[in-house]
Amino acid sequence: MHQLAESSVPTIAPAQARLLQLAAQGLLLAPRAKATPARLLATVARMQLLQIDTIHVVARSPYLVLFSRLGAYSPAWLDQALARGSLFETWAHEACFAPMADFDLHRDFRPARAGHWAQRHSARIRSSHRRETDDLLAHVTERGPVRSADFAAGENRGSSGWWGWKAEKRWLEALFGTGELLVARRDNFQRVYDLAERVLQAAQRHRVEREAQTPQAVKQEWIARSVKALGITPARWIADYFRLGRQVTADELEPLLARGEILRVRVNGWDKPAYVHAQHAPLLRRAAAGGLRATHNTLLSPFDPLVWDRARAAALMDFDYRIECYTPEAKRRYGYYVLPILRRGRLVGRLDAKAHRREGRFEIKALFLEDGVVVEESLAADVAAAIRDCAAWHETPAVTLGRCEPRAFAAPLRRALRGLGQPA
Repeated sequence: MHQLAESSVPTIAPAQARLLQLAAQGLLLAPRAKATPARLLATVARMQLLQIDTIHVVARSPYLVLFSRLGAYSPAWLDQALARGSLFETWAHEACFAPMADFDLHRDFRPARAGHWAQRHSARIRSSHRRETDDLLAHVTERGPVRSADFAAGENRGSSGWWGWKAEKRWLEALFGTGELLVARRDNFQRVYDLAERVLQAAQRHRVEREAQTPQAVKQEWIARSVKALGITPARWIADYFRLGRQVTADELEPLLARGEILRVRVNGWDKPAYVHAQHAPLLRRAAAGGLRATHNTLLSPFDPLVWDRARAAALMDFDYRIECYTPEAKRRYGYYVLPILRRGRLVGRLDAKAHRREGRFEIKALFLEDGVVVEESLAADVAAAIRDCAAWHETPAVTLGRCEPRAFAAPLRRALRGLGQPA
C-alpha cells in the first residue's frame, strides 16, 4: 500500500481547513471581477454540481448559490446556459445542473446510482406504466419538446404520492430519470423536455465525448472531483457530494493517492486523515503557513454545497443547520426559508427571509446570531452590507427587519442598514 512518511504529511489548523474549503467553493474572497456568463459557467464547473430547488420565497436556490459567489449578475444567464447546452440537468447529489462536458460521466454512472430515490421511482413508474410512457415518448418524438403544462390534469392527480403531480408530469419525470428525455430548456423555470438525442445533438460543441467507462472507473473520478470541490475532507464526507452510496474506503482512495491526484493531510484535532486535491496544493501550502484570509460577506442558499451536508457543516463550520422548509411549522426553530450568513470565513448567523417582489421589499422576519458571536459595529456593518447586496440584486431593495436574537444586535444592525440607505 502506498504510504507517506508522517513527516511528509502537511499539517494545518482547523481554522485553516475551514478557509481552504471556502476557497475551493469560491466563498473565501469577495468577488473581484464583474460577473459574466463565462464566470457563471466556471463557477458551476468549480462546484461540479448546482442543486435545483423550486422554492422561491427568496430567489430560487440555484440562482442564489451563484449570487453568493459571483455577486450581482443576470439570472437569465443560467437559463441561457441550459438552453444553449452549456449545462444540462441530471440526478446527482439531488436534481442538479452540471456542465455538459461531464454528460458522459453522469450517463455511465447511472447504473451505480440505481439506488437513488429518484432513479428507483423513475424505474418503477417506467415499468408499471410502460404503455403510457411509451405513448408519451412517441408524442415527444413526433411533436417535439413538451412541458407538463401542455397536458390537462387528469382524475388520478396525486395517486403516486410523487408531490401530487398529474400523471403526465410523473411520466415525463420518469423518462427524464431513465435518461430517455433531457431538459432542453426552462420556461419560467418549468422544465421543457425533449428526446435525449436531440438535446445532445444541439449541445454537441459543449460535450466532451468519452469512451464508455464502468461505474467503478467513473466513481474514481467522482471521488477525486468531490475532494476538489470540498477543498479538504476526511473520507467520511466524500460520498455525499455526488451521492456515491456507501462511505468511500481507504482502498478506493489509495489509487488516487498513488497517482498523486489527491494528497493526504493532517488537521490538528481530527482523528482521521484529510485529503486535498493536487490542484489545490498551492492553497494547502498557504493554509499550512496560516496564510489563508477570508474577506467575503454574503447570504447563502439553504441548498448551498457549503451546508447541504449537515454533519460536515457542523464539524467544519461549527454550524448546526437543518433545512426547515420541509419541517412542519410547529416544529421549526428558525423559520421557513432560512439563509445562513457568511461573514469573513465564519457562518455567524441565519435569517428567515421573504422577498415581496411587487413591493420591492426584502423582509427579514427574524435574524439569529450563533452562540458566541460577539455583537459589535463591524459585525453589523458586514451583515448589513451582505443583506443590502442580496436585496438589491434580487430587485427588492427596501429592507425591513423584524426581530433579532440576541436583541442587542437589532440596534447596531438597524443603524448599519440606515447607513446604507435602508429604512430597516
